[in-house]
Amino acid sequence: MGDFYQNGIITTLHNLSDRPVAELESELLEFSQQRPMGLILPSLFSELEGEALPAIVDELVKVPYLSEVVIGLDRADAQQYRQALAFFARLPQRHRVLWNEGPRLQALDKKLQAMDLAPRELGKGRNVWYCMGYTLASGHAESVALHDCDILTYDRGLLARLIYPVAHPRFNYEFCKGFYARVADGKINGRVSRLLVTPLLRALKKTLGDMEYLEYMDSFRYPLAGEFSFRKDVLNDILIPSDWGLEIGVLSEMYRNYAKNRLCQADIADIYDHKHQELSAEDEEGGLSKMSIDISKALFRKLATRGVTFNTESFRSLKATYYRIALDFVETYHNDAVMNGLTLDIHSEEKAVELFAENIMKAGEAFLLRPMERPFIPSWNRVISAVPDVLQQLRDAVEADQAEFAAA
Repeated sequence: MGDFYQNGIITTLHNLSDRPVAELESELLEFSQQRPMGLILPSLFSELEGEALPAIVDELVKVPYLSEVVIGLDRADAQQYRQALAFFARLPQRHRVLWNEGPRLQALDKKLQAMDLAPRELGKGRNVWYCMGYTLASGHAESVALHDCDILTYDRGLLARLIYPVAHPRFNYEFCKGFYARVADGKINGRVSRLLVTPLLRALKKTLGDMEYLEYMDSFRYPLAGEFSFRKDVLNDILIPSDWGLEIGVLSEMYRNYAKNRLCQADIADIYDHKHQELSAEDEEGGLSKMSIDISKALFRKLATRGVTFNTESFRSLKATYYRIALDFVETYHNDAVMNGLTLDIHSEEKAVELFAENIMKAGEAFLLRPMERPFIPSWNRVISAVPDVLQQLRDAVEADQAEFAAA
């Protein structure tokens, strides 16, 4: 059971009573009469064949309040897209599968690429961006949740708690970030959040001084959670990164666009486990190594837009400050683990800290080498301004794919 303490400058909605899911769903069903709800699922085809996604669909079948489920399907050929349609066919809600490698969506993407309006790299950010566009195009949802497809401990209570703050007609929240304890199989997980993001934010506060943006980012209990919800109007003007900086980028955009009392975080699960990334110490283009570089760059870019000037010396000081703070956190987490009867390998934790410290410098060097790099996918408002019927084109492409392959 969580506590009721409010830390930082963002409202925290706790799980104080383990309220039955049926009660939450009953209220959400009532809310849906005024504020229809949708769900976005960014998925790889390989996840359809994994352990997590079939169980997630088993739970979603029971959800009574969703008006629409939008699935973004990456890395799938025609036969695999057909399999995906069959896989999701048992969902009772209206649902659409975006075949991102299909010729229709590829043609639209090529058209937007020619105008420099499309995502520049493949990945979750691109998948989410097109799903957001389709959600705008379909018009079936006013409040929308998004979560990953590799959650091994999923139950539908997670979705209910995630979407409740932005679905309640008397709440004024535009955005809700989910959080949870990353503890499973007797271990404390979540290395990038624990050993990179939090100590890096603390190091930035120490080296740069007090900044409300840093206090805001440090208020989130699990900033890298892939679960969040939002009102539909958020989709129009949000700028999101297409790399591993997606979650940090979304939080930064919400800070830029909305008053803090319109944002919250909610405790959505007692336990949470998903697919674990390798550290990839020898490959900065993969695993947690690439993730740490992308996340660090996302923070540096955002701070630069707020007037912070970086140079090689400032990144060296930041690395040294981070390293000391992160090592102290290793001891803190170890003691927490021991008191709770959990295991935590100090050696592997410190190896991760050493890698992240090196990658902070690499991210800083990349930032200095390419200061004009455009890190964000254009907002849908901008795309619509340039191509007024783009949402209609997107909707038509998705509907045509679904009709053709479902009938085959």
